[in-house]
Parts: sequence; structure tokens; C-alpha cells
Amino acid sequence: MEIRQVGVIGAGQMGGGIAQVCAQAGLAVRLCDIDPAQQARAMAQMRRSLDKLAAGQAGQAGLEPDAVLARVATVSGPGALAGCELVVEAASEQLALKLRLLGEAAAAVGPDAIIASNTSSISLTRLAAAVPSPQRVIGMHFMNPVPLMPLVEIIRAEQTDDATHRAIEALTTRLGKTPVTVGDAPGFVSNRVLMPMINEAAFCVHDGVADPAAVDAVMTLGMRHPLGPLALADLIGLDTCVAILDVLYSEFRDSKYRVCPLLARYVAAGRLGRKSGRGFYDYTDRS
Repeated sequence: MEIRQVGVIGAGQMGGGIAQVCAQAGLAVRLCDIDPAQQARAMAQMRRSLDKLAAGQAGQAGLEPDAVLARVATVSGPGALAGCELVVEAASEQLALKLRLLGEAAAAVGPDAIIASNTSSISLTRLAAAVPSPQRVIGMHFMNPVPLMPLVEIIRAEQTDDATHRAIEALTTRLGKTPVTVGDAPGFVSNRVLMPMINEAAFCVHDGVADPAAVDAVMTLGMRHPLGPLALADLIGLDTCVAILDVLYSEFRDSKYRVCPLLARYVAAGRLGRKSGRGFYDYTDRS
């Protein structure tokens, strides 16, 4: 199957990034979100990102932002995705929401179109079971920020067939990313390893062992991590971290995945990280 048109459901941080890299690769993109304001924010963020890339800050001088953005059309409902050979769902990490959106997408596109989810923790096998022709369902877990991170974690559901897997591996390479295929288990590899580290870093703050800056300094200076776990949590979104940890705890029933009370309290207070202006750090005065 030749993929020429891609639908992306969800115009948030991840969905906008996925739309951008697909458009950069020459694909026509329909970015679907019911909120016009969110659509506008996504397009504005793409413009900022593309302008930086075009200036050579990520080694992509010569990129034409106007040409890339012209390949992205914003739409308000899954019905507008008809004709797409691939749909990538990038909604928030809620099982019921993802099941609904994937079902709507499958009803809108042709029976041979590939249905992918950018889920970071939810079972692809469970998602595929709700879609007609489940062999065409696969996971494409992009890393944040999508335009800069080279990895796409490819997750095969039990139902995913070889043709779907080959097509998505080839597309991932076309996007300039490196596909790494893993099995369908809670959190896959990335978040099964990452989230306990973020959670334990939060416990260090909660238990008074160190403040966030000290925790992050230990990991960046001592472990050579490019970004400390708490700064990374702010970038991901603390609500997303909590949602992933809840999935891990529910699936494994292992106390090591229990959410740190400080994380839960910050989310309840609306301190979600960069996107809300405050998480472990304050971003209100940062450009």
C-alpha cells in the first residue's frame, strides 16, 4: 500500500508534531480536532517549529515552512478522514476515548486503511479488538518532541499482520525516524522503564530527599541524561505521567507503579508541567 494521505486525530502536542513530520515527508495531512482553538494552536506551533528547523537549528536548513504547512488541512470530525490510507490517533491516554475515536476512524476510511494509535501504554490488542479488520491496527508511539526525537516505538497487536507492520516500518523510515518494534505489553519498553524512574524522582522530592533541581542535576551530571526526570515529566505532562502509571499499576498490580502522592496532588491542582505553565518548575516567565 502506498501511503499518500494521513489523518491525525488530536491536535495536541503529539498530534501536531506527528502532523508536522508527515507533512515534512511530503504527505498530505488532515489534522482532526473538534476544538478550533486547539487547531489554531497546533498550526502556530508547527510554524514556530518549522521556522527553527529552516534556520538550521536542527540541521534542516533549506526546509520551506510554507510548503510544509500547505500540506496540512485542519478538520473537525473523523468523517473528514475518508480517503486517508493511514489514520494515527493521538488523543489523551484514556481507553474509552481511544476506542471511540478508533471506531469512528475505521468507519470513515476504507477497509484496507491502516489504523494506528500513538498510545504510550494501552494495550494495542485491546484497541484492535474494537476495530473491524483488526489486522490493520498497530501502535506508532512517537517520542516528544516529535520533530526532533528519532525514535518511533512500533507495537504489534496480537492481530497485526505482517503487511501492516512492513508498511508502518517503511513509513517511519520515510519520516526520517528509526522504527523499533516491541511486543504488546503495558507501557511497552519506553514507559515501562521511564515512568518508574520519573515516579521515583517525584518520591525523592515528596520524601524531602532533595528539591527538583537537585534530583535533575544528579541525573544529568551524574548519569549523563540530557534532561532530568522531573524536567522531562513537565515536558511530557504530569497528567500524562499519572495516566500511564495508572495503566501500569492496573495491569501489573505491582506497588512499584503506584503514583507518587506529590504527582497526584500537582495534577489535581492543575500543575501539569509546561503546557499549564507550572509543574515541578515554573514556566510562566519563560519564552
